[in-house]
Amino acid sequence: MLEVRNLHAFYGKSHVLHGVDLRVGEGEIVSLLGRNGVGRSTTVKAIMGMVDATGSVRFMGEEIRGLESYQIAHKGLGYVPENRDIFPTLTVEQNLILGLKGKSAGRWSAGDMYAMFPRLKERQHTQAGVLSGGEQQMLALCRTLMGDPDLIMIDEPTEGLAPKIVELVANYLNELKSRGISVLLVEQKLAIALQISQRVYVMGHGHIVFEGTPEDLGASAQIRREWLEV
Repeated sequence: MLEVRNLHAFYGKSHVLHGVDLRVGEGEIVSLLGRNGVGRSTTVKAIMGMVDATGSVRFMGEEIRGLESYQIAHKGLGYVPENRDIFPTLTVEQNLILGLKGKSAGRWSAGDMYAMFPRLKERQHTQAGVLSGGEQQMLALCRTLMGDPDLIMIDEPTEGLAPKIVELVANYLNELKSRGISVLLVEQKLAIALQISQRVYVMGHGHIVFEGTPEDLGASAQIRREWLEV
């Protein structure tokens, strides 16, 4: 569904990505791992058309690099940023409605979101700005899903969350997989990535330094030690 080839990305004169190659298949969860500052978030922003980039980004067979972010979203590629970007003065339900791409109903409704995260149902008429960090993360995930994406890229969804909320996020990701939605997950928590992913990439200094299954990574102590462990 998603095929990235020789992707280079830049912030001004700073060259951040150096020829990244990766792919995500249909109904597949793929994790992009690595330490902070190696280019993981820049990779998904470049795919989404949010930073200057060169190379090829093909989504469902179509070249999308060079399109505006909103055009990429309308083609079925969803994105949940690390900083969540909820609308603080709007209610939970209003935030969800803003996620809709058009008037036609998609695969997901607000009721589906409330079933996955009952806490959002309790808070549906509450302004999003007063939600806890975990609740805001739930809302950001659900708002993107309301746009009915075929593939969703999620940047650090468990960062700073309590273990119980982390478990809810993992359940959410498995629900996406069960419904055939592909996921590119940027994550630092190795345990979650290994638990839910079919394949993993490890990034270091703007390059992909490892590609394989969770089992392959589990067996590669050198890769974990050199590129993942603190």
